[in-house]
Amino acid sequence: MSAASPTASPELSDAPLPSAHTGWALLALAIGGFAIGTTEFAAMSLVPFFAPDLGIDIPSAGHVISAYALGVVVGAPLLAVLGAKVPRRTLLILLMLAFAVGNGLSALAPGYHAMLLFRFLSGLPHGAYFGVGALVAASMVAPQRRAQAVSLMMLGLTVATIVGVPLANALGQWAGWRWGFGVVTLLALLTAALVAMHAPRDRVQAGASAMRELGALGRRQVWLTLGIATIGFGGMFAVYTYLGSTLLEVTGAGPGLLPVVLSVFGMGMTAGTLGAAWAADRALMPTVGGLLLWSAASLALYPFAAGNLWTLLPVVFLIGCGGGLGTVLQTRLMDVAGDAQTLAAALNHSAFNAANALGPWLGGLAIAAGHGWTSTGWVGVALAFGGMAFWAVSLALDRR
Repeated sequence: MSAASPTASPELSDAPLPSAHTGWALLALAIGGFAIGTTEFAAMSLVPFFAPDLGIDIPSAGHVISAYALGVVVGAPLLAVLGAKVPRRTLLILLMLAFAVGNGLSALAPGYHAMLLFRFLSGLPHGAYFGVGALVAASMVAPQRRAQAVSLMMLGLTVATIVGVPLANALGQWAGWRWGFGVVTLLALLTAALVAMHAPRDRVQAGASAMRELGALGRRQVWLTLGIATIGFGGMFAVYTYLGSTLLEVTGAGPGLLPVVLSVFGMGMTAGTLGAAWAADRALMPTVGGLLLWSAASLALYPFAAGNLWTLLPVVFLIGCGGGLGTVLQTRLMDVAGDAQTLAAALNHSAFNAANALGPWLGGLAIAAGHGWTSTGWVGVALAFGGMAFWAVSLALDRR
């Protein structure tokens, strides 16, 4: 199926919204993605530093990470529905200001329970920001360039895994873990200012309402697309979560090499995001199927490559390339959501956070059952093929 789906919403075929600063607007959206990606992944690396300061053990500190993910899952649909009658430019500014407040409070958290609450609040704007931001990015270009515009916004997230996370971690070690959250607060405020200056001024769509947005939940293709994201993306997270332990226990590398390996993964995500967007603007659904096959193949190589650093690095890069699926599915939801664009776009990020819970859980079960650290690769293969099952059903419905 091409990017010009027969089920596409009428608003997606409109002329691009006028903006004299399209490049700056996309940069502003990308900086917001960079801030979100930095806090999401850097928080995991700061666990050993804030846990003793808050008087908790490492497993309890892990609940702080879960609180953020729960905020994403809850906030994405909730804020998308509540913001149905708010212009998207205004909504983006409000979401970034809320994100700044949540991270600022996290930097000042006096104790464990306050930290749980503040991380939950920080996660609430995450999914809605990416969903609304994707729609704004797509609105500024011609329909045949939507996926590429969305990919430029998502580059902020992928670059965060290469640059933002190591820098936030280093800052947290040097100046204290609270600064790791403090710098994200500053980035969020910068994003809000740049969006206010450069994003196109839009009007609320005629007939927009919370009930119309909820109409997305009645569309089979929306649920199938979310199924592809939840199941098909879970494999990547199954491997990523236990990559550090695999590097130490199987590869035999020192902990100092972990940032290098994680950066290689981020480079793969960046390359995959750009390449997949280019392909999706030409043949969207075949690109989805191709990415799932790519993920299955690269994840199958992982158990064989993990024993040596020089074989592991290229495979980690290939697995990271599968992260391009995020941008493609974001564009697919624009095609199948009809006039419930905002909720469907935001739900994409609820689905990916569900994948972030499902993959590590299943990978942990495989490890606990005695199958070894590299068994996460086989878990990933199974999840990639599970995502393909959803893709096949969705494709069959398209052809009907």
